[in-house]
Amino acid sequence: MKNSCKAVIKLAKNGIAGLDYLSPVMDLAARIWLANVFFRAGYVKISSWSSTLQLFDYVYHVPYLPPHVAAYLAAGVELGGSVLLALGFGARFAAIALSILNATAVISYSGLGAAGLEEHFFWGLLLLIFIFHGPGKLSPDYLIRKKITG
Repeated sequence: MKNSCKAVIKLAKNGIAGLDYLSPVMDLAARIWLANVFFRAGYVKISSWSSTLQLFDYVYHVPYLPPHVAAYLAAGVELGGSVLLALGFGARFAAIALSILNATAVISYSGLGAAGLEEHFFWGLLLLIFIFHGPGKLSPDYLIRKKITG
């Protein structure tokens, strides 16, 4: 009985060590996947800029901002924030900016629907992980922090 308990404990320790070893790769994969979502949205905006401006004039009702300012900000945050997030450079700042954009999108577009709300909620949760956890060990942010803190 004792030997089987020891074997189970050793197996669990090895399993946890394997997961710990792979976690930086999963952080990187999640960053790249999420960055791709926002980058594609920004790319669509700039590739049809006149349509984007019309959408911000008539469909998206961003509070407190003129429509054209909101369109420029949205495209800039989606493109710039997604690149920073994917690279892991200024990733927490990028995740905060993308979170604000994500929440604003939910607020400003009443026609989002249940599936759209669910997607935005999921993206928001992933962004919160990067805000609180950081981008992970495979990032310049990690190396800079390690260098600063010793």
